Amino acid sequence: MKTFVKFAAIGMLLATAACSRPAQQGPMVNDPYANMNQGVGVSALPGTAEHFKATAGDTVLFPVDQSTLTPEARTILANQAGWLNQNQGFSALIEGHADEQGTREYNLALGARRASSVQEYLISQGVGSGRLRTVSYGKERPLEICSTEECYTKNRRAVTAVSPGAGM
Repeated sequence: MKTFVKFAAIGMLLATAACSRPAQQGPMVNDPYANMNQGVGVSALPGTAEHFKATAGDTVLFPVDQSTLTPEARTILANQAGWLNQNQGFSALIEGHADEQGTREYNLALGARRASSVQEYLISQGVGSGRLRTVSYGKERPLEICSTEECYTKNRRAVTAVSPGAGM
């Protein structure tokens, strides 16, 4: 009986000790992708178009009838330029868009000015001009079809779409 009590006591001590220490599972491995999901919605592999969109942002917004970059747009574009400068194997198509107000011709011209503003900014940040193209969709590709100011705001934009290839 004495022996049984000793084994029971030793068993309880071992069980308590096992619960008080975290289990070690082999050697530590340095995983460069282990913390990738810590950013907001960032789950794409670095160096991919999905990663560009998730980390740099692909869309800048404009005020009514404007192609001038806002401070918020400049921040997003600085991030885009940094990404593009680090990923030289990618080129970009900059799409200019407008809301549904106005004529087709006016909105195509406004979309072209918006895309051009983005292109000029990216070039000023060191992105090679040969890696950038622009296109205007005017009001032909709205994010939302609407007739409220809140909705119009979403359609006044320029979108930078990256793809593998150093030039187009």
